Amino acid sequence: MTPDALRRPPLASFVPPRASRAEVSFCKPATRLTLRGREHAARAAAAFGPAPPLRPLRAVEKDARAAIWQSPDEWLLIAEDSEPRPLIDLLQAALADVPHGLVDISHRQAALEISGAGAARLLNAGVPLDLDLSAFPAGMAARTLLVKADILLWRRGVERFRLEFGRSFSAYVVDILAQAAADQEAC
Repeated sequence: MTPDALRRPPLASFVPPRASRAEVSFCKPATRLTLRGREHAARAAAAFGPAPPLRPLRAVEKDARAAIWQSPDEWLLIAEDSEPRPLIDLLQAALADVPHGLVDISHRQAALEISGAGAARLLNAGVPLDLDLSAFPAGMAARTLLVKADILLWRRGVERFRLEFGRSFSAYVVDILAQAAADQEAC
């Protein structure tokens, strides 16, 4: 059995926070890669699937894969349908003759999905961004904070968000969302 086959989800020992108007669920393990090299985004798309967006603060999703803009020449690639090694090999082959950076961060990250009519309100208990649909539309992604935890927040739909964060912040992120949910239920 390969080490990746033995991966345990970083949030496996936690209970998802409960809120009446928002559902918090743990995302399954995924391959996550950071890609650097703006001028070669099209080559990466041919090997990966969704094209890394060139427009700031955007994410592109296709099937079980997503490319999320992080800076003018950096993207987070998420693949829920592939182990890291085959995907890295495919991307390395596509980018072999051009300068680029490709780093596997699969074991560094954890992710939560927050959905439902109260998802934005639950997140705004700790996220300083305006999450109104007119200010933060579906398909938008931004690095920000959840209180003191550095996160990547991606709005996947009108009432659906994905939070990416360092796995060492797992307990903190879950606790913040649980407290926000409890506070909102008390109101």
